[in-house]
Amino acid sequence: MSGVGSGQQDVDIDLGGLVRAIWQRRTRVLLVTVCAAAIAFTAAKMIAPDYEGETRVLIESREPEFSGQSQVPPGGSDRVFDESGISSQVQVLRSVDLIKQVARNMKLHELAEFDPSAHPSAASDLLVMLGLKKNPLELPPEERILKEFNSKLQVYQVEKSRVIAIVFTSKDPQLAAAIPNEMAKVYQALQSGAKLDSNSEASRWLEPEIANLREKVREAEAKVAVYRAESGLLPTGETQNFATRQLTDISTELARVRGERANAAARAEGVRAALAAGRSVDTLADIVGSPMIQRLKENRANIQGQIADLSTALLDGHPRLKGLKSQLEGIEGQIRAETHKILGSLDNEAKVGQLREQQLVQQLNALKAQSAQAGEEEVGLRALEREATAQRQLLETYLARYREATSRSVANATPADARVISKAVVPTNASFPKVLPITMVAAFAAFLVSCVVIMLGELFSGRALRPVSASGATPLRSPSPALAIPSAAEEISAPVLATEELTEREEQQGSIPAPDDDFSIEAVADHLREKDVRVAVSVSPGGDEGSTAAVMLARLLAEKEQKVVMIDLSGSACPTRLMAQSPHLPGITNLLSGEVAFAESIHGDRFSDAHVIPHGDADPRVAMRGIERLQMIIDALTNAYDLVLIECGSADADAVAKIARREGSEIILSARSVGDEQIVELLTSFGEAGYRDIMLMTGRGESDPEFPGRHAA
Repeated sequence: MSGVGSGQQDVDIDLGGLVRAIWQRRTRVLLVTVCAAAIAFTAAKMIAPDYEGETRVLIESREPEFSGQSQVPPGGSDRVFDESGISSQVQVLRSVDLIKQVARNMKLHELAEFDPSAHPSAASDLLVMLGLKKNPLELPPEERILKEFNSKLQVYQVEKSRVIAIVFTSKDPQLAAAIPNEMAKVYQALQSGAKLDSNSEASRWLEPEIANLREKVREAEAKVAVYRAESGLLPTGETQNFATRQLTDISTELARVRGERANAAARAEGVRAALAAGRSVDTLADIVGSPMIQRLKENRANIQGQIADLSTALLDGHPRLKGLKSQLEGIEGQIRAETHKILGSLDNEAKVGQLREQQLVQQLNALKAQSAQAGEEEVGLRALEREATAQRQLLETYLARYREATSRSVANATPADARVISKAVVPTNASFPKVLPITMVAAFAAFLVSCVVIMLGELFSGRALRPVSASGATPLRSPSPALAIPSAAEEISAPVLATEELTEREEQQGSIPAPDDDFSIEAVADHLREKDVRVAVSVSPGGDEGSTAAVMLARLLAEKEQKVVMIDLSGSACPTRLMAQSPHLPGITNLLSGEVAFAESIHGDRFSDAHVIPHGDADPRVAMRGIERLQMIIDALTNAYDLVLIECGSADADAVAKIARREGSEIILSARSVGDEQIVELLTSFGEAGYRDIMLMTGRGESDPEFPGRHAA
């Protein structure tokens, strides 16, 4: 508590005095704490204890083993119980009918605990007489029991499971365990009964439906048989009728006859060609395989052998030799005659095959017409068969369901979709009251209240306040000077931090920085971080030296855990050569031309954690057509990076105005090795263009007076 007034002295709170006041009254505080703890302990002991019993039920699909149900829902049968299904089962457990059934089974109406209104106290009767309280006896006994039962019951779903917990609180530990178990038992009986009722209703509904379907199936199959007989579509297989089968057989026979005819014609042509050319026919298969030819060749060989034997002893003019030679010529003539007979036989075979082929072609054409007509008639047949098949499948499905429902109803074996996994046991410890925690909380609260009362008394009496001396006041600190270049409308001169306060502060620190240090890369980086600049445009009138200083600025900010991305819009692509892994990587010109995706144009720096969007290798004239998209690209980058640094090279104010807004953008003049007159001229031009936040960066600093950061490039 302190105040400032014209004629009053400043005061403050004496914390030590507050602590001393509490310590001086420690006996009183201790006495209050002990009394509160004793009262809380006695009251907790006097309260009748409550006991809790808990039963847990697992909700899952259950079917009897003999049901023969083979169809399982995709992903398992338990998936039918989703989050809403489990919540519905919780409401079933809290339903009025289930609670009434439990109350009747356990005769809860005979217990005073569940109907305390049946024996009202005198105070309750007085309130009823005065009209301040509704007479509880006006409610039916079941309603009073139901209300008291619900106040003691908790039913909830165990998190991330299909388990439902049933918790009941009672003064009697035996009752606290028996009621949740009875609720689970009644719940399972209700579910099983509901499923039995469903099976009985299904059986009653399916009986007339099955009888109707049987008649429909009989009629549909009769229609199929009549239509098949009238159309002559006699079945010869699962997918073929008589006409189709006959067409297939004739096609096969025609192919075989054509092959045999072609074979006979080729063999006859071979024999004819050999005879015409005067070649030996001994190599032809038909000639060699003829039995007659084989016998004539054997006779010829015998005669030739005799001629050879007699030629050694007789002259050529001997009558016996002449007779043998005459026989040899006769055998040769017989061979030639037999060869011509074989040739004629082959020609006849080819002609017969041709005639057979013509007959089969005629039959095939006739069958094609019949098959086409049969195909048109099969359309109606298939429609009738589909109808009959659909009716038959539906009948089979109904019969299977009817048998299953009937078996369950007769066997009375329909398990509930729930299983008790944890029965309630008789509790031995009371759930309420917890004597020790209540006593500790009461003691701690009494101690805190006593201390607060003592401290408030000390404050209101003024004993805990003390005056504050003038020398104890905290001196005000002047803000640190900003690092900025004055606008062109003001007098342009070398920036000087020449206030008395700054000089005093720097003398206390032991060093006074040189004027050049204010325009070093380190100073510019600190200024960008302190001001939380999101977009900065670097202009390098000195060419690549200024661009290199801008690269060093980006790397320095990256070392200071800033997320920085540099966009190379310089004409010489100096930042690309210094930072990119390769000069041929896609960059800003490719992005503006629409050749690459946004993420493909961003690359990592070789020597730091900074990122760079290189110059790219697309046509600059095509890229300039999409220059209006550059501002959208910059806005998108500001969402992902702490600073977007745009290196424009030796651009003027008009060129910078096309890519940077006048509000919210910082202009950095990277003026390494640039004369003062040119700097003044640039500042003037940017000031006239409407830019007020302009920083000068000469690249000279304590880290490297010659050129900081050049070694990293």
